[in-house]
Amino acid sequence: MKLADIDNYLLEDIESSDHPSDFIKRDNYACIILRLPIKNGNNIDIISYSFLIEKDKVYTYNKEAQTIELFGTLNDMQKSLESKIEKLIKDIKEYHIKIDHLEELLYEDELNSDFMEQWLKYKKDISLINRLMFHASIVMELFIAYLKKEHKDEYNLAAFEDLYEEITRVRNLANSAIEKLNNLYDFYRAKVDEKMNKNVYYLTLLSGIFLPLTLVTGFFGMNTGGLPFTEDNYGTWKVVAVSIVLEIIFFLPFIYLNSKSSKK
Repeated sequence: MKLADIDNYLLEDIESSDHPSDFIKRDNYACIILRLPIKNGNNIDIISYSFLIEKDKVYTYNKEAQTIELFGTLNDMQKSLESKIEKLIKDIKEYHIKIDHLEELLYEDELNSDFMEQWLKYKKDISLINRLMFHASIVMELFIAYLKKEHKDEYNLAAFEDLYEEITRVRNLANSAIEKLNNLYDFYRAKVDEKMNKNVYYLTLLSGIFLPLTLVTGFFGMNTGGLPFTEDNYGTWKVVAVSIVLEIIFFLPFIYLNSKSSKK
């Protein structure tokens, strides 16, 4: 196969690193493009792999030299992709371990301040993996259908069917991790809402304590004549007694509601 054998539109797709996974069939050859996630440290890189299949030979396009190079056979192509998918399975399992650890911290109420930052990072990475593998699985289905029609080699067909199962396994693991993260977020929000409700309850009690006192202080602090207890030697204590009575009256509904809810 020569560079001149490839049409310009397909060549643009192969050269583009942003082109989605795809399978293109031509008269004399076929092309499969797979965009796969590769874990690089704490980040997820997206690498596009393209293979040109002509009969039993597989070629790749060298973007730097802009030349077509012989890659090997279909078996070589399958082994190369299988090694990448196997590594991806290990990476997605590591995410499951990290999510389980995050879940244990949440249940034990030992959350760090960066919980949401970690949660968002895991959700972003795993969602990206799931999305890319979804497209890769569709392309692999099309490619297997092509092999059944054009290359009736049972060994190669079985090998690529196994590869398709591994891609599906990555998708299932990613979906499981996303479900775990969603459940984890729901539990986290429930704990945050519970703490917030407690804070609001305590603030309400605090406001309730000072509400009668503010009322009494405002009433007896008016600069008008005829206020009660102004000439009484025990006026201050009487005002204190009135404040206590008002506090009791105000808190009776709270006490009643709490006793009612505790009985339930």
